[in-house]
Amino acid sequence: MTERHRSRFSARALPSALAALAALTALTVLTGCEDGSGEAAPGGGPSVIAPGRPGETAETLSAEEARKAGERRAEKPNAADFSYVTGMIEHHRQALVMTDLAEEHAGSGKVRRLADRISAAQGPEIAAMRSWLKRNGRGEGGHGGGHGSHGDHGGHGDHGDHGGEPMPGMATEEQLDELRQARGEDFDRLFLKLMIAHHQGAVTMAKDVATDGRDVQVQEMAGDVAAQQTAEINRMRSMS
Repeated sequence: MTERHRSRFSARALPSALAALAALTALTVLTGCEDGSGEAAPGGGPSVIAPGRPGETAETLSAEEARKAGERRAEKPNAADFSYVTGMIEHHRQALVMTDLAEEHAGSGKVRRLADRISAAQGPEIAAMRSWLKRNGRGEGGHGGGHGSHGDHGGHGDHGDHGGEPMPGMATEEQLDELRQARGEDFDRLFLKLMIAHHQGAVTMAKDVATDGRDVQVQEMAGDVAAQQTAEINRMRSMS
């Protein structure tokens, strides 16, 4: 190889060599951060990137934190988890009773569209909660079976009990009868009033299980309910 060819080869190779050296240096620094005495992760292992819940950012866990998170996922559901899921199924069922009425009784297209969105969200949520109960060997406490749609919620609109007490936000039978009789603007006003209270009750239940529950999937479902229904509360208040 001539001197001129060697010079051209060296010029072409230099950027690649520098890039490789930079990558190696970065890897060495990262390894040093994990293994060095000053910045060692608890447990002595590498860090783990844990994805956040919907709308949340990922977080970096130490090996020990990741191990504990895995142990929490393996824990069996407790009474608060089961109480929340069975109660929220019934809670959702009553919401679907009210949204069904909006199709024919609402005076406002906005109220009908809102009712459609609530129905579209809560039907699948009922199905997910029923699946969770089935996986964990439980039924719905008298409301078993079903495919998760709202075709089987019936028209009674029970304001069921939650741990021996009425569930927060549930409409009474008298309130539901009044809603059934209302039409047009009167229906819209009462629907929004009852559904705002109903959603607030669901958010309360979700916050309670976040404190008292143990099951990770229940926590995730409750978080979704709280986020979704808080947004809908704000929307309904703007419509009132």
